[in-house]
Amino acid sequence: MGLGYHIVVCGSLVPDPLQTLEPVPGPALKNEAMLPSVLDPWAAHALYEAAHLAKKAESSKVWLVSLGSRAKLQQLMMTVAQKVPFELAVLDGSASGFTEPTQVAAALAGAIEGIQDLDRSRLLLFGGCASATRDSGVTMQIVGERLGIVDQFLGVDALTIQADGSLKIKERVEGGQYQVSICTGPPAVLAWATGNLPEPPNNPQIGMMNMRTLMPALAKARPVSVTVDDIQFMNVELPGQRRATRIVKDVPVEEIAKEIVAWMKG
Repeated sequence: MGLGYHIVVCGSLVPDPLQTLEPVPGPALKNEAMLPSVLDPWAAHALYEAAHLAKKAESSKVWLVSLGSRAKLQQLMMTVAQKVPFELAVLDGSASGFTEPTQVAAALAGAIEGIQDLDRSRLLLFGGCASATRDSGVTMQIVGERLGIVDQFLGVDALTIQADGSLKIKERVEGGQYQVSICTGPPAVLAWATGNLPEPPNNPQIGMMNMRTLMPALAKARPVSVTVDDIQFMNVELPGQRRATRIVKDVPVEEIAKEIVAWMKG
């Protein structure tokens, strides 16, 4: 596996989905601060996949970059730290769904750039394809763009390292089908859907090892502000429907692609 991988997982906490939330004007959620938190389900898949890959690839390392309330993250890490080995980078800010993804992505990208000893040539950026709170579905893409990573795969369900070191990636597309891609290697962005690994059991030894670095990381958490104050929605409307169907036979794929591009530009 060569020098292994430097895997950075973006993920934060979300309110426990089994709890009841009551909307109030704001927008906000009543008693949100009092609710217990869990690791975002999509980010959890990404973290477990990262740990599995790092275990197989010698000299690999995993970081978890999280934006959320430092106090709540400290409580959450007591549980998450017992699952898989990782180092933590913390941004102390709002984990609410009422935030702008461009600001969240900018904060996450800045935190990743500040990780010491991170080798960008070995970087695999993991995260969820969506979020239980910030369900914009674009945050990982923007983080990747800010870091200059152009190889991006969204809705990933499986990752296989091939004999030549290339990455075989299986990601969801429409119609219940999958697209299989081959990436020559890092750097790359993988936004995970469900993955295919079960949740690891708690391991107190891993928890003790992680806590040596987690507590100092939480103590050094940098405060950030992510809001929607700079965003103004001038108009909102349903998208218009347009259908133009033409049935043809024996047309080369290149010609079909050119026609589609020309239609979209028009």
